Amino acid sequence: MSGYFHSVRLDAEKCKGCTNCIRRCPTEAIRVRDGRARIIEERCIDCGECIRVCPNQAKIAVSDHCDKLAGFKYRIALPAPALYGQFKGHYSIGQIDGALLELGFDSVFEVAYAADLITRATEQYIARVKTPRPLISQACPAVVSLIQVRFPLLLPHLIPVDSPMNAAAGMDKEKAAAKGYPMTEIGAFFITPCPAKITAVRQPQQYSTNYVDGVLSIQDIYGDVRRVLDKGAPELTVPASEAGINWGGAGGEAGAMTGITTLAVDGIHNVIGILEEVEMGHLAEIDYLECQACTGGCVGGALTIVNQNLARMQLKKLASAIGKAGESEDYQGILQKYNGFRTNGNNMPRQPFSLDQDLAQAIIKLEQLEQTVKSLPGLDCGSCGAPTCRALAEDIIRGLSSETDCVFKLRERVSKLAA
Repeated sequence: MSGYFHSVRLDAEKCKGCTNCIRRCPTEAIRVRDGRARIIEERCIDCGECIRVCPNQAKIAVSDHCDKLAGFKYRIALPAPALYGQFKGHYSIGQIDGALLELGFDSVFEVAYAADLITRATEQYIARVKTPRPLISQACPAVVSLIQVRFPLLLPHLIPVDSPMNAAAGMDKEKAAAKGYPMTEIGAFFITPCPAKITAVRQPQQYSTNYVDGVLSIQDIYGDVRRVLDKGAPELTVPASEAGINWGGAGGEAGAMTGITTLAVDGIHNVIGILEEVEMGHLAEIDYLECQACTGGCVGGALTIVNQNLARMQLKKLASAIGKAGESEDYQGILQKYNGFRTNGNNMPRQPFSLDQDLAQAIIKLEQLEQTVKSLPGLDCGSCGAPTCRALAEDIIRGLSSETDCVFKLRERVSKLAA
């Protein structure tokens, strides 16, 4: 897809042509051809499932490096709540924030605090807007992309409220500007647990204005933060509440909501199942649907360090130590100032695959596709390099594969020739 940025890339030198990635990809965006995997850009949602399952580390996420900080005079760190769950032991959230200052940032603005504000903004939006139901959080950019690719009819269900990441960047940039720094010299850097948020920054479709200038992965910055913590880091005041911190784990968004009916789903394949239900008109009794592509929520992101179960436990422990002490008494004033953090809601469906540009030819090819599917064994074994027999049939009709790529059809043809 020309002009569309993807953070998930393939290192062809490392790819061995195994089929682990094609089996796990939720949008069937990968094929194995000529012994190497290939990513179909139009279908990729940068969820990182292929990174997670590739035994050869051939799938990578392209993030920014710390040397990009040098391009700005005032540097803001935006730690995802999931970052706090990566550190075992006695380190507090305030100390982890302090360690980021020691690494060269001039300010640390907790995305968890912005999550507190976005929670209140979302509650207000849901109270005003009665249909459709359920309304779907767009905090997970992989889920937003999934809806654009596979469930475009559900785009009106997405809540047009900013992400905590972008809201945090905008608020702290405003504070820095008040100190006299020109906006062009203020850099906001999100510390991400997943590749989808890298793409969301580079390809900011859902934001009215993108305030984030760079994205550093937790994997890349973890070692430096840990070294500072081990030496002793200053402890900063934590403005976020327990609820905001818990946004980093599955159920954190829904658990922070009050007075509405919520449902939380994590794991990309579980999300697909629930979105299929919504597409069929079910779950209208649910007000708010939290969908997290990663199992366990953001703590289970493909760019984290610690097992998601351990990270989630640690995050809850740290959050409970904060309690409600971090809650601001002026949430309403802040929401009014920033217009409820409303976005333009401009999430457009991705350009779908078409069998042919000509409608009449496309109908003919669709009939051919169905006949081809019937002729294939229906085992979905993946040995052809496509994830399913139907995906292979589609590739055949589009001229990208042949019937003999199926080993069973090849054996059948060889047997006929030998007879």
